[in-house]
Amino acid sequence: MDIKKIYMDSDALLEGHFKLSSGNHSQFYLQSAKVLENPKTAKFLADALAREIKKSGLQVDAVCAPALGGLIAGFALATALDVRSIFAERVDGKMSIRRGFEIKKGERVLMCEDVITTGGSAMEAAEAIKSLGGEIVGVAALANRGFCKRENSNVTTKSNCKLPQDIPFFALADFTFEMYTPDACPLCKEGSEAIKPGSREN
Repeated sequence: MDIKKIYMDSDALLEGHFKLSSGNHSQFYLQSAKVLENPKTAKFLADALAREIKKSGLQVDAVCAPALGGLIAGFALATALDVRSIFAERVDGKMSIRRGFEIKKGERVLMCEDVITTGGSAMEAAEAIKSLGGEIVGVAALANRGFCKRENSNVTTKSNCKLPQDIPFFALADFTFEMYTPDACPLCKEGSEAIKPGSREN
C-alpha cells in the first residue's frame, strides 16, 4: 500500500510554507481531511490500520479521537475494529470528554489521530480519558510525521515525541519532513509568510 501516493492523489500532501499546530514551520503539510472526504478511501485506510492492530493482539474497547482533526479517522477505525467511537474536544483550552460520553473504570481505550506529529493533542485527550478511569492501551494514526517510533518502522523516537514509550503506536506510513522553529525557518528568511491550513484557528 502506497500511502504517500494516496495522499498525493487526494491533493492532501501540500507543499508551501506552513505553520503547524506546534508553532513550528514546515515546507510540507498533510491535509488528511482531503483523503478522508472520500468514504471508500477512509474505509480502505481504516481497515488496513485495524488489521495491524488486530495482528498485534491488542485488546481495545473504544477508540477516542481528539476533535476536530481526528474525528473521521477515529470513527472509521472504531468501525473497522467493531468498538465504540468517542471523541474529546477542547473546552476553555483543555481537552474534555463531553456530550454524555462515559468511560468505565478500566475500559481499554485506543487514541486515534489522522496524523501524529509529536502526539501532543492525543496525549491531552488521553489525560481526559485517564481522569475518568479509562486505560490508554495504544495510539493509532493514518500517518506518522516521523518524530515518534511506530510499530514495524525503523524511525527512531525523537526528543520532542510526547507519546508514552510503554504503549504501542500504529500508523500506516512515515512522512519525515523538516520542521523549523520560526526564528530558524529558511522559508521565513526568504520572505514568505507561513499559513495555517489545519483545523485549529482555521
